[in-house]
Amino acid sequence: MSHVSRRPDWNLPGRRVTPFAVHSRRREFLRQMGFAGAGLVSALHGFGAEPAPSGAPFVPARRHPDFNPKLDITPEKLSTTYNNYYEFSTTKDRVHRLVDKFRVDPWTLRVEGLCDNPSNLDLRELLQFPAEERVYRFRCVEAWSMVVPWTGFPLARLIEKAKPKPEAKFVKFTTVMRPEEMPGMVRLSDYPWPYTEGLRMDEAMHPLVLVATGLYGKPMPKQNGAPVRIVVPWKYGYKSIKSIVRIEFVKDQPATLWESLSATEYPFESNVDPGVPHPRWSQATERDLATGDRIPTLKYNGYGDQVAKLYRRG
Repeated sequence: MSHVSRRPDWNLPGRRVTPFAVHSRRREFLRQMGFAGAGLVSALHGFGAEPAPSGAPFVPARRHPDFNPKLDITPEKLSTTYNNYYEFSTTKDRVHRLVDKFRVDPWTLRVEGLCDNPSNLDLRELLQFPAEERVYRFRCVEAWSMVVPWTGFPLARLIEKAKPKPEAKFVKFTTVMRPEEMPGMVRLSDYPWPYTEGLRMDEAMHPLVLVATGLYGKPMPKQNGAPVRIVVPWKYGYKSIKSIVRIEFVKDQPATLWESLSATEYPFESNVDPGVPHPRWSQATERDLATGDRIPTLKYNGYGDQVAKLYRRG
């Protein structure tokens, strides 16, 4: 796999490169048409965007220059209709058809546990954090991948606001649990709902970790984790928990849903690693969702320069 390690973090073959000028022309076109601020949301809604919750206007954010890699972005329709969200369905292309009854407004995110400043944040307050757009690779444990533009802010900002106590060593996340709106929970009644995930505190504080409220310059679609989710780009996708209602600072490593179901297949750390196969398949390559090509998997999903230091022993 030596040819993989020589690739710079943000680059893939040239045929997959999207010229930044294309993206810039689109933004300029929207500005010239007068689609700005809340008006842009209304205009985009006609093209299938999620409406912004009442009282919480969503404004498309400027793309951060440090997270604007020359990669082909996966088509929006594909990444919003091919979803792992077992609370609705285990069939990926059915999830987006089953979310109509799922209510994302109003929404409250509880921040609690071992911290000096616990809080209840509604969506308006979350949208007041300075947001930016970042293009990240997304790698599923099932060995498929895509490249998507998220809108959000570093989780570290929220953590700093909460002021965790020194004894808080982990951050636990919990997804909303509403079986009456999420039919998959009823069908999978033996699963240890609600969905939970966790990170070490140093992982959670890493600047790559996002609290995401948008996708493709629009409010987060329900099937992708509306209205707020976590994105951890160097880990397998199930660590990027959707539709969160609780962030808790804890002393001990929290139990997570997938690790509880099968710790050998879905361990707590779950960093992308082509050299560590899943018990039932190889992780050495992945299927690009847009092209169908099999491409080499990059360790830490290509973010090794940024995160490898978190895992140096001793």
